Amino acid sequence: MSDALPVLATHSGKFHCDEVLAYTVLRLALGLGAAGADHTLVRTRDMAAIEKADIVWDVGSVFDSDKNRFDHHQRGAPAREDGTPYSAAGLVWRVYGERAVAALLDAGEAGLAGQVATRIDETMIRRVDEIDNGVSVHGPVKTDTLSLSRLVEDFNPAWDSAGANGPSAGDAQFMLAAEMAAGVLARRVAAVRSVFAAENEVLAAHAAGADARILVLERGMPWKNVIFNHDLPVLFTISPASNGNWMVDTVPPEPGSFAQRLPLPEAWAGLQNAELAAASGVADAVFVHVRRFVGAAKSRDGALALANLALAAPASAAPASAAPAAG
Repeated sequence: MSDALPVLATHSGKFHCDEVLAYTVLRLALGLGAAGADHTLVRTRDMAAIEKADIVWDVGSVFDSDKNRFDHHQRGAPAREDGTPYSAAGLVWRVYGERAVAALLDAGEAGLAGQVATRIDETMIRRVDEIDNGVSVHGPVKTDTLSLSRLVEDFNPAWDSAGANGPSAGDAQFMLAAEMAAGVLARRVAAVRSVFAAENEVLAAHAAGADARILVLERGMPWKNVIFNHDLPVLFTISPASNGNWMVDTVPPEPGSFAQRLPLPEAWAGLQNAELAAASGVADAVFVHVRRFVGAAKSRDGALALANLALAAPASAAPASAAPAAG
């Protein structure tokens, strides 16, 4: 880029989700603030202005990432490995996505940027590509009124409004749409980051455990998918609850199942407090659900004792109408 304020250019007129999201990604990756402060945003179809810009997307009929040209309308534009055409958002994400994600992560989690960027590409950016091009390997492209693409398009000025025509038509609304997209992307990054962070903690906790059948977590986090994705032999998960108790969760045999790999003992089903303490021998036991998919104790040691006793109890079948396990 030049020593002057960098010039970022996309097309004028009606805007769509792909160019709005691409602008959001570029601002994050390059550490840019508001247009006019540390960069210039040009929305135009004037080829002379486009050729002078430092970064161009969704216009210009050129894809050349080395030259920061990211159009996808020309013949020979790039496609994903399965043939899905890229939109401007997808092309920009290929180059700048990981840097944009890194800008939203704390320094200590920068190592997750690549994983998070890949997952967001698979679950969010790809969908923007499909909707913008009207092409999906999964069949006809369908959108609804609450899709990000539709919400972005709603920012365009109405055809009969005072700001619908002229050289700057839609410029202010484009910026409003970009701010909304920035919020959506930031929240998506935070959500995906938390999934990978939980996976790392669950795997570490399992590796450090005394018994591979019991997973002990020192704080609440998503654990179920980690068990399935990594084929862990876990039967019970111990973790703290918000009310101060420690939960004993059973593990279903497969995703979505309401059964358990090993239910809590039938003799404990539906018991609470003193009755459960007497039946189990765990003094601070709190309850076991009548369907035997979850129980609790007042302490970590108590919950762990319940899990160990359940492992040693005579095997019994899970209830026919078991409830889903927590976690």
